[in-house]
Amino acid sequence: MWEPFFVMLIFVVITGRLAQDEAAFCEMLGSREVPLMSKKGDIIIGGAFSLHSQISKPSLSWNASPEPLICSRINLREFRFAQTMIFAIEEINNRSSLLPNVSVGYKIFDSCASTLPTTRVGMGLINGEERTFEKNCSGQSSVHAVVGTSESSTTIVMLQTLGIFQIPVISHFATCACLSNRRQYPSFFRTIPSDYFQSRALAKLVKHFGWTWVGAVRSDNDYGNNGMATFIEAASQEGICVEYSEAISRTGSREHVKRVVRVIRRGTASVLVAFLAYDEMDVLLEEALFQNLTELQWVGSESWITSAHLAKARYSGILSGSLGFAIRKAKIPGLEGFLLQVNPKQEPRSNLLREFWETSFGCSFQSDMPGTKLCTGSENLQDTNNAFTDVSELRISNNVYKAVYAVAYALHNMLKCEQNDGKVNYTCNLNDYIAPRQVVKYLQDIHFTVQSGEKVFFDENGDPAAVYDLVNWQRNAAKDIVFTTVGIYDASQPNGKQLSMNGKNITWAAESMERPLSVCSQNCPPGFRKATIKGKPICCFSCLPCAAGEISNTSNSAECSQCPLEYWSNVNHSKCVPKVIEFLSYKETMGAILAAFSLCGASLTLIILCIFLWFRHTPLVKASNSELSFLLLFSLTLCFLCSLTFIGRPTEWSCMLRHTAFGIAFALCISCILAKTITVVMAFKAKRPAKTIPQCSAPLQRTSVLGCTLIQVLICVIWLTFAPPFPHKNTVYANEKIILECDLGSPIAFWVVLGYIGLLASLCFVLAFLSRKLPDNFNEAKFITFSMLIFSAVWLTFIPAYVSSPGKFTVAVEIFAILASSFGLLFCIFAPKCYILLLKPERNTKNHMMGRKQ
Repeated sequence: MWEPFFVMLIFVVITGRLAQDEAAFCEMLGSREVPLMSKKGDIIIGGAFSLHSQISKPSLSWNASPEPLICSRINLREFRFAQTMIFAIEEINNRSSLLPNVSVGYKIFDSCASTLPTTRVGMGLINGEERTFEKNCSGQSSVHAVVGTSESSTTIVMLQTLGIFQIPVISHFATCACLSNRRQYPSFFRTIPSDYFQSRALAKLVKHFGWTWVGAVRSDNDYGNNGMATFIEAASQEGICVEYSEAISRTGSREHVKRVVRVIRRGTASVLVAFLAYDEMDVLLEEALFQNLTELQWVGSESWITSAHLAKARYSGILSGSLGFAIRKAKIPGLEGFLLQVNPKQEPRSNLLREFWETSFGCSFQSDMPGTKLCTGSENLQDTNNAFTDVSELRISNNVYKAVYAVAYALHNMLKCEQNDGKVNYTCNLNDYIAPRQVVKYLQDIHFTVQSGEKVFFDENGDPAAVYDLVNWQRNAAKDIVFTTVGIYDASQPNGKQLSMNGKNITWAAESMERPLSVCSQNCPPGFRKATIKGKPICCFSCLPCAAGEISNTSNSAECSQCPLEYWSNVNHSKCVPKVIEFLSYKETMGAILAAFSLCGASLTLIILCIFLWFRHTPLVKASNSELSFLLLFSLTLCFLCSLTFIGRPTEWSCMLRHTAFGIAFALCISCILAKTITVVMAFKAKRPAKTIPQCSAPLQRTSVLGCTLIQVLICVIWLTFAPPFPHKNTVYANEKIILECDLGSPIAFWVVLGYIGLLASLCFVLAFLSRKLPDNFNEAKFITFSMLIFSAVWLTFIPAYVSSPGKFTVAVEIFAILASSFGLLFCIFAPKCYILLLKPERNTKNHMMGRKQ
């Protein structure tokens, strides 16, 4: 904190101008800077305003002293700020409830909106008119607090000097977020919110209107550089890209400004964020007007967004429809009348008042100015319309007003002008010396309400509450630009509710009815995702469709989201819909055909059964072992019907029934054929008389059929007991659908059931093959052999087809194998017999069966 003091000391030593005594040294720390406006009082409030906006550039030489700095071109807006400060002080002096019997004076200096004059102003504010030199420099500061300045850079310069002595500085217009550093600037306060909030508000505003591709231009100073850096950081968090970021200075070359405007013209962004101070904005607009820079949507900072000077017709074609955040405006009763009474006659020796008067009326007090009318001093300010007399947008002026009152309330509390009972003590405890550190302490704790109803207080960083008006430049009926409040930004609200619109229509750039579009790439519709383009910002992207099973239901989705397990993406990939559930049903063609064949097979089997019942006393039926034939036809009927259990939606019961019914029915069927084959073999191979064979064959047949079938029943019972089949949703094979199938529960049990049937079929085939050439006109063994060949071929083909078939086709293959093998057995064994029974009855005789001739 004391470094600047020691820097000044070292500088004096180096230049060889160190005084021989302490008085001379203290004198050197003084400044010849004099206030442009001043008034004596018990308490003095300093003021620093950019009363002039242009400063001379003196030539520097080692051989001569530098020329004095000359400030020119009066800034009427800043002059209004200074007069507002005077008005507030006069109002306080006329109040009996605030600082009673204590007069408040002021000293107002011109900082010229430049750092070098501000340094001199800081020294002038520190130095009093009277100093005593004792053992050390003990001169008291001439001011107790300072209101100013209007720029962040000049405020920082002033704090480097005033901060050493902890003189409180309250700025009305310095918004740099860097000034909130309490360790570096412990005596700084302000009545305007920090750019920390404004920059984020601008980012949220740009995001609110969907502008993701913007240009940026800033002041090349602390205000612009810090503010723009914060904006770019906040914009990046909101997914906004800055195409270009250029800086300009009011003291820079015109060539540089020309280049900046050319960059803006060549840019593809339709929105320009201008974080510019008032003076830099004026310089930029002049060049933009020269290069005819139009059709841009301007988004501005509070520094210029409510400037009446910029809203004049000269720039309206460029700035029409501008949007930006402004300090909330207020009414200051009596200020307009006070401003209209300002006159050079109040202080005839004031060059500032004379310059103000000449600028306002375009006249001169010097009679030797050719082509210029002579000022009389009797002109009426009511006849003018300039930045000084315009009190329709009292925003920054209100900040000046609040800053003066903040000092007054802090001193009021510090001097204990109010007792605990709330009654005013008209004899304030006014000390000869007021320590600046104490003023800082009381400033930190103030909390009061001004006449407009606005509450004034400072947080731990010396900042006020961050509330902004969203201002839109619109035209009234007279085609003049008016500042219309279309929304509010309140940083104290939770995220998402900070920016609120009031429902008023917004005028856009070039007064178009539609909101401008400012994006690097067109929005990706739902069903697509953004894919970054190598070498370009994230706002420049291509749109890629979502993969199968993924969706994006919003525009500009960064990623596609996976649908839940039982859902799938629709055709547009914008919504997850339930997956198609697939199973072999009776309603579809394949299921209906298979069901029809199953019923036809069962019906045909029953017809053959009826035929055999009708001809049961004939030799052919008796020779075919009628009991086993009827049992075989019954089992074939069950085989045809069990295929129906494979069709339809799988349930717990149908899953258990289909495989067990299939296994038992086929075991019964093959057991019957095996018994018939054994009977044939025994009949022709027996060494005993033929009459003994039928007596023992019937029990043997029944026992063999029952035994072979019970083995399969036992296998199925064990299967159902320990690992029964159950319905299962298969989502692995096909992602886009759910295959509803029966899980085997125990694949080993299934293959044991199938293997047992295969074993029986193999025994039948071997025995029938060995008996195929036995002597008889009607040897049934050769038909059984052929049927077993078909049966084996069908089921050997079934195994690879069953394993490789997907979804419902697995069930269809199994049904096809059941039907094909059943039809093979039915036709191979019973078709020749039905042919003789129905078409060749002459062959249905005992002699023919025995191979005897008539």
